[in-house]
Amino acid sequence: MSNIIEATKIKANKISEIFSNQKAFIAFLTAGDPSLDKTEEFIMAMDGAGADLIEIGIPFSDPIAEGPVIEAANERALSVGTTTDAIFDMVARVRIQTAIPLVFLTYMNPVFVYGVERFFAACQKNGINGIIIPDLPFEEKGEILSVAKAHEVDVITLIAPTSQDRIQMLAKEATGFIYLVSSLGVTGVRSEIKTDLAAIVSDIRAVTQTPVAVGFGIATPEQATTISQLADGVIVGSAIVRIIAEHGAASTPILTDYVRKMKAALV
Repeated sequence: MSNIIEATKIKANKISEIFSNQKAFIAFLTAGDPSLDKTEEFIMAMDGAGADLIEIGIPFSDPIAEGPVIEAANERALSVGTTTDAIFDMVARVRIQTAIPLVFLTYMNPVFVYGVERFFAACQKNGINGIIIPDLPFEEKGEILSVAKAHEVDVITLIAPTSQDRIQMLAKEATGFIYLVSSLGVTGVRSEIKTDLAAIVSDIRAVTQTPVAVGFGIATPEQATTISQLADGVIVGSAIVRIIAEHGAASTPILTDYVRKMKAALV
């Protein structure tokens, strides 16, 4: 079966390509919530609705950057026995169907437990384009970066509002896209985003051409419109995961409608 998957796999678009001449909509969901079969279905539905890149969360028991909505999704996924190997199998099935860039969001522990070389080799084999590791310190990025680069996986740089003194240093080495965190704290829907994102984006663009996408707290088309006027892309996670939490296996039409509206709101 693995040989069949390898032979029929679609070559993934590069992450940088999704920002060419458009603002990108990036959707996040947790793998295995409520099942991996449904995760595959949801990814394809969001792809069809206009998502430009999908972030796939690898469930972990201690997701320190996540708010209660995504933390609960991690717990649901783990409770049904979701494993990293099974997630790679699901990604391979997705890659047969679409060239949309796929990015993992995970933590250092799952990568090290799996084995760094083995993990990134599996990413390359199964069509993962990038990885976001919220608890990876910049100073310790090197040991991950060299292996990831060898397997053509972008390690996405996270820049937070508290990174003011280090923004240009962090941005200079970024590949794929820069994940600009809109607000302090953990993930979750916010009614208002007060961070001076325009100033941070300006500082980033002074040193790099790498696209900037903003995440944390974005949930409505109105917010998406505002953010897309400042940045190259908009990332939505908790709002999507909340739809899945509320509708479970029946989420596909609701996700399709939501993603279509959010993509249409980008300017």
